[in-house]
Amino acid sequence: MKLMINGKTYQVTGEPDRPLLWVLRDELGLTGTKYSCGIGECGSCEVHVDDTATRSCITMISEVEGRAIRTIEGLAAGDGSLHPVQQAFLDEQVPQCGWCMSGQIMRATAFLEANPNPTEEAIVSEMSGNYCRCGAYGRIKRAVAKAAMEMAKGGRKS
Repeated sequence: MKLMINGKTYQVTGEPDRPLLWVLRDELGLTGTKYSCGIGECGSCEVHVDDTATRSCITMISEVEGRAIRTIEGLAAGDGSLHPVQQAFLDEQVPQCGWCMSGQIMRATAFLEANPNPTEEAIVSEMSGNYCRCGAYGRIKRAVAKAAMEMAKGGRKS
């Protein structure tokens, strides 16, 4: 089975009903995508599938064959410069323990790419489905708003 991840094609073998999360982490070494709840509730494992935030712990690889998958490792530009969402999360000092951050960043990026000028209420609503055990929700909201402004000024969109 061929998976297209971060612009590269990977050949994976084995059962097609394996969760994408384990293939990313254990077989391909893309460990930026985190495991937390394992039931699709928390959002720590989010990646993009065809530009849509997707919970990789409950997405089987058979569902994503031939589709464009982007992980946190594929978010920065080829020259290493950070995506505006990544930079905003650093600027606003969002990470504490960091476990949910890749999922938070992936959710925020997909959201802003689809909704470039969100209201504060829309940001809160969108990000409420991703859990942060440290309670950094205020900083997350500020970071998403900051990234939206940067992207609106012509910052990188994908």
